[in-house]
Amino acid sequence: MKKTALLLGASGLTGCLLLELLLSDSDYDKIKLFSRKKIDLSHPKIEEHLVDVLQLENHATEFTGDVVFCCIGTTKAKTPDETEYKAIDYGIPVTAAQLAKQNNIPTFIVISALGANAKSTIFYNRIKGEMEAKIIAAGIPRTFILEPSLISGNRKEARIGETMGIYFMKIINPLLFGKLKKYRSIAPENIAKTMWYLSKNEYPKTIITSDVIFELSQSV
Repeated sequence: MKKTALLLGASGLTGCLLLELLLSDSDYDKIKLFSRKKIDLSHPKIEEHLVDVLQLENHATEFTGDVVFCCIGTTKAKTPDETEYKAIDYGIPVTAAQLAKQNNIPTFIVISALGANAKSTIFYNRIKGEMEAKIIAAGIPRTFILEPSLISGNRKEARIGETMGIYFMKIINPLLFGKLKKYRSIAPENIAKTMWYLSKNEYPKTIITSDVIFELSQSV
């Protein structure tokens, strides 16, 4: 039986790469996109739902399928207001997970961040940690939370600090091995491939750190 995927964040760095994988996968005959704006791509598999993703709960009837991929996320530089940041990085994934549970969607895959910790004194790490805890509590049978390190790649918007960080990480990546491998920067292609892989295969852990994300991506 053909499957339906739900994708949030299709226009982002990782989301657009994941969309390409899903469109080329014969197991899926429909890809539902939930976003505020149309994407610059037309394909018979794509079903776009132009909605306010901050009010996703108002679209429960459309939120049906077999697997949810959540690639939603922002940054401190892009969203300096903490209330707005939490509404995006916590509110959207948590609401999506609650709808997935409500509508009996068995698989939920979301991008978080390395360092996520609900007890952290650092606001951004704490929000990611709280998001992870809430999603796990939803009790979706196949839940996978990816914790990538710094994501490399060319973004649409310029982020000087992040660009410098990516350049720096390219230099020190070879020096990070053993337990430090999870701190290596990672390409969005690796994250997208691992999300796709997890949607089709069993894996024993819920939280998947950056080094494991890279390893699993090599299976694709």
